[in-house]
Amino acid sequence: MKYLIVGLGNIGPEYMDTRHNIGFNIADELVKDLGGSFSNVRLAYYAEVSFKGKKLHVIKPTTYMNLSGKAVNYYMQELRIPLENVLVIVDDLALPLGKLRLKMQGSSAGHNGLKSIEGLCGGQGYPRLRFGISDNFAKGRQADYVLSSFDKDELPELPALIDKSVDLIKSFVTIGPALTMTAFNK
Repeated sequence: MKYLIVGLGNIGPEYMDTRHNIGFNIADELVKDLGGSFSNVRLAYYAEVSFKGKKLHVIKPTTYMNLSGKAVNYYMQELRIPLENVLVIVDDLALPLGKLRLKMQGSSAGHNGLKSIEGLCGGQGYPRLRFGISDNFAKGRQADYVLSSFDKDELPELPALIDKSVDLIKSFVTIGPALTMTAFNK
């Protein structure tokens, strides 16, 4: 069984530790935890790792957030991975900081990375790990907020939250979505 794990984010040092790049951060930790490393290949940073007999193809698209679907579609086709085995890791304004939600499908909720994936990869029927970044911004300042770094008081919480996200991904690929949602969607 193989999976495509997609960490969403933007390339470039100016985006490295922003809220919008939490998908990249989680993908980095997953690959590191499983003893792999990324290579810059077609449309993405790519790593192949294994966990309990499952092959995980992990990508961080280099297409920038708004064109993420281009990389996801390419790797789905190239690796012949069905949409239900594609897990997208995405930041979510609608959830408080660190709240994790595994969903098997759903709308983009205005997220441009998810919109791109929906448009190029066959709709909304793909799993996603939604990582809460909260919505602590003034009206009209959403873009500035998601492209800002986490606050100093939030930073100490991040390592444990990223580790919990890695555990969720491992659970998803081994025991499946239903049991994973029961365990993590609290």
